[in-house]
Amino acid sequence: MEISEKLLCLFSADVTEEEDRYVIEVPRQEVETGDIDPDDVYRVALISREEATESESTTAQPQTAPSEPQPPVDVGETRYVEIEDIGKQGDGIARVERGYVIIVPDADVGERVKVEVTEVKSNFAVGEIVEETF
Repeated sequence: MEISEKLLCLFSADVTEEEDRYVIEVPRQEVETGDIDPDDVYRVALISREEATESESTTAQPQTAPSEPQPPVDVGETRYVEIEDIGKQGDGIARVERGYVIIVPDADVGERVKVEVTEVKSNFAVGEIVEETF
């Protein structure tokens, strides 16, 4: 499966039944960060959770399928980011390409900082501040 470069956001959600329709809830942060607009119409692709679980369990090492988007940052990379939100543990949250999250400890909303990426996961990264403002 090929994923378009026009991908606006990626998240997991349950499909629920409401009267005569089925509903997929979009996380509030996807709208609040400006990735999507509730007044627009979008194409939605659904990927089975079982397929993802099967492919992960059949390999000895976790591997990402070539069609899945790769994290847009690497360990050791520096980025200039603006802190958009504060996470549940009080860390700063910045978003880069395709809404990918970089968690920045000791940062406040509105701060613009230079960070060095210290950890990369499939859906988020962690960065340390190397320069307070830019």
